[in-house]
Amino acid sequence: MARLGVIVALASILAAAQAATLGVVYTEGGFVEGTSKKIGTLNPDYIDIFKGIPFAAPTKILEKPERHPGWSGTLKTTDYKPRCMQATLLQTHTMGSLDCLYLNIWVPQSRKSVSSKLPVMVWIYGGGFLLGGGQGANFLDNYLYDGEELALRGNVIVVTFNYRVGPLGFFSTGDANAPGNYGLWDQHFAIAWVKRNIAAFGGDPDNITIFGESAGAASVSLQTLTPYNVGLIKRAISQSGVGTCPWAIQQDPLFWAQSVAQKLGCPTNDTAALANCVRQADPKDITLAYYLDFLHLKYPLVHYLAFSPVIDGDFIPDEPRNLFSNAANLDYLAGVNNMDGHLFAGIDMPAINRPLQKIYVDEVRTLVQGLTLPKGTSALDIAFDLYTEQWGDNPEQETMKKTVVDLETDYIFLVPTQEALALHHMNAKGTKTYSYMFSHPSRMPVYPSWMGADHAEDLQYMFGKPFVNKLAYRPQDRDVAEAMIAYWTNFAQTGDPNQGTSKVPTTWLPYDTQTGQYLEFTKKINYKSMKADLRSPYVKFWVSTYRSLTSV
Repeated sequence: MARLGVIVALASILAAAQAATLGVVYTEGGFVEGTSKKIGTLNPDYIDIFKGIPFAAPTKILEKPERHPGWSGTLKTTDYKPRCMQATLLQTHTMGSLDCLYLNIWVPQSRKSVSSKLPVMVWIYGGGFLLGGGQGANFLDNYLYDGEELALRGNVIVVTFNYRVGPLGFFSTGDANAPGNYGLWDQHFAIAWVKRNIAAFGGDPDNITIFGESAGAASVSLQTLTPYNVGLIKRAISQSGVGTCPWAIQQDPLFWAQSVAQKLGCPTNDTAALANCVRQADPKDITLAYYLDFLHLKYPLVHYLAFSPVIDGDFIPDEPRNLFSNAANLDYLAGVNNMDGHLFAGIDMPAINRPLQKIYVDEVRTLVQGLTLPKGTSALDIAFDLYTEQWGDNPEQETMKKTVVDLETDYIFLVPTQEALALHHMNAKGTKTYSYMFSHPSRMPVYPSWMGADHAEDLQYMFGKPFVNKLAYRPQDRDVAEAMIAYWTNFAQTGDPNQGTSKVPTTWLPYDTQTGQYLEFTKKINYKSMKADLRSPYVKFWVSTYRSLTSV
């Protein structure tokens, strides 16, 4: 009898082990096999991880992506693939490959049976449309965009993928010879692949949420506005970026295309000859033909983000603010970090981050002039008076430096996000809109003591790093991460951040244009964290007053 009991126990253990992993999965390209990971001992969790599944063929220069031809046998998908070709941080060399359109999938499993019909969250990375990869930055084997914590804690499938960036992703002559938006087409290809294949991994193809940060957040917004994704996506989350941001659409792509062509020795007067010449060039030379000189900028940094999406009359048929009817059936959640503009302000005015170095009124005025340049002196005067009206006769340096950060945060991120939220709400057909502000202060020791949340500070919490690197984070950081993951994954499940499998610290009320309600993320989230009317005088200036002024 004892022996029989042992056999039964072994059989049940083996059955549980088999039930907790997908094993080999059949996709449209062929069979794939990832890794199954057991987490914990007494009551273990299981997760299946697939890294490096091709969702399109190797890319061709200045061409849309194409379907992958497939493979024979079983593809081992255990390692990240190279990111798409891009310049290194010093911009002296390139890294990555033309063969880069791969995606990664994390599938949480129950202890008794293989998961099915799980919500799906598809991540789009940021990087100014110039750099980045589906795995994110890493220290050894700790990758920023590792989806494990998010998948396990929220009981969702997480997908990340690569898309083309820089000139190879967004070079455009502004006409049919090189229409551009190749990186956006890559993103659409990945989303469509997930729609067609995710059921085989236990996902619900009718419940796909796309989410992203910075250029990835603007990409998320544009992917909801293009007619090509209608019916593919259920919900969307934009973190510090939307399609209405001033840097999300390149209004003068031919200028930058000619600049690259000139460095490659290509003709610049004929766009057909220009595009054909660039297509024949070495992709490394194309990538390095654009150089962003951070030290000698004549205008604010935001104006130098050269290679970004364009209005091509196809993927983006019109100005983004005119396309929100395409997102009418999507739930939308968007917000910013309270000092998102600090990253840009620190480059435009380095004294911001030097406690012993002063900034001066004339410097601030020059920065305002750089941001209001298209509208001339009248816009400069109104904006400068608005942002400095609380200064008094002898403002402190902290006040002045904070004003510069607020100015750049508003112009680059906050105001466009508020406009996108309003446009979504006004076009929504029975769907909800949610707004937030992430204000958990930066922990970078080199930053000033008055610093709030810088650009991209939210990513470490949303991807659960305080649970992975426990010694590097405080309990309050884990509270922020837990709340963020709960709201995000609940939203992916139900369209309501309050409703789902995860408990949340307080009710997050929907956004509407009457009150502009938003949730503020701090170390202690409670009913007082629901606020309204986010920086409305500044939003009104940029959206209404500034736009109504005559361009010069």
